[in-house]
Amino acid sequence: MAVDGPVVQVRGEAYREVPPELARFAVTATARDRDREATLTRLAERAAAVRVLLDGAEPVVTRRETGDLRVRPETRRSGERVVAWHSSVTTTVTVTDFTALGELMLRLADQDQVEVAGPWWELRPDSPAHREARHAAISDALLRAREYAEALGARVTSLIELADAGPGDRPMFARAAYATGGGGGPELELDPQPQTVQAAVQARFTISEPVLS
Repeated sequence: MAVDGPVVQVRGEAYREVPPELARFAVTATARDRDREATLTRLAERAAAVRVLLDGAEPVVTRRETGDLRVRPETRRSGERVVAWHSSVTTTVTVTDFTALGELMLRLADQDQVEVAGPWWELRPDSPAHREARHAAISDALLRAREYAEALGARVTSLIELADAGPGDRPMFARAAYATGGGGGPELELDPQPQTVQAAVQARFTISEPVLS
């Protein structure tokens, strides 16, 4: 497209830190025995115990997904003779209520042969924070174009092109603090980490004739 008159090209950027909206963590139940059937039975029992705890935390748990089931033999170095069986199953848990998150993770970690990892903080894919950052990046681009134009004694007249050029947000890990309450079990205080939301655009504007004298 032919463009009449001078053109200014700018990059608009926006950077925001916003509270997380989701927290995810992984719960892995494991079992080991010389007998394969015994190993799988133990794994099923431990996975069922995890499910019972998660069932009781339904108001806190918004989503859970079970996957990564593993069953593998342990063999001697000198051959294929199986000396033990290892098995594990992992459930990914998503919560939006952070007040009970630490307590829930500790209750799960207190189960026999259960490993808990996380949390990982996130924003929802449709979080308004993304839209707000994009709008702010466009406003920044327009402001920069006007500043360049004003420096030349001109003004912005029209938009030629606008293109997205920015990264998304970064998931963050948690900072955790352990404490023991008087007479009770351990307590876990989690500090939800702000999520970085960034947006950037490339924009081209036409400007009026500059005053160079």
